[in-house]
Amino acid sequence: MREFTRLTGGELAIDPLPDDVTLPPEDGTTFAENALGKARAAAAATGRTAIADDSGVEAAALGGRPGIYSARFAGPGATDEENLAKLLREAPAGSPLAYVCAIAYVDPELGVEQLFEGRCEGTLAAAPAGEGGFGYDPAFVPADELPGGVAGRTMAQLSDAEKDAISHRGRALRALLDWLARQSRG
Repeated sequence: MREFTRLTGGELAIDPLPDDVTLPPEDGTTFAENALGKARAAAAATGRTAIADDSGVEAAALGGRPGIYSARFAGPGATDEENLAKLLREAPAGSPLAYVCAIAYVDPELGVEQLFEGRCEGTLAAAPAGEGGFGYDPAFVPADELPGGVAGRTMAQLSDAEKDAISHRGRALRALLDWLARQSRG
């Protein structure tokens, strides 16, 4: 929620899901399927337009794993630190990574469903570095350049503004905002 609110800069009013709404399990085979399932459930429960995302990291050296299992890579209930440690054990330093985010938009009143995907390519650091971000950020070195460069810094070493400019979630959310702007003009 905090990241979505920060990324939209107030352009999109986002309310949290009521506590009594239960989302379905993430049992899809893709980020898009998982995001769409959650957005459909939220829209059905509230009768309002809903957005939901699913995201994770794909390691080329591991055939795309952990992928949709990123939050539970080291097992059910694993912490971010445990998931990151497993990735660092199993994939070689310097190997290609990609952050992937799928955002689903569901408007039950109009019967509109739309998907948006964002990617951020990078490599695996040899060891975690940085205090910012969460999840795999301490070992994800983005390939994208920013004004002033990222110079081998991990996502956890970037400021929020730097991370937002190149992140998978930032790209997917900007695609959603661009689509919404086109819809309002059309």
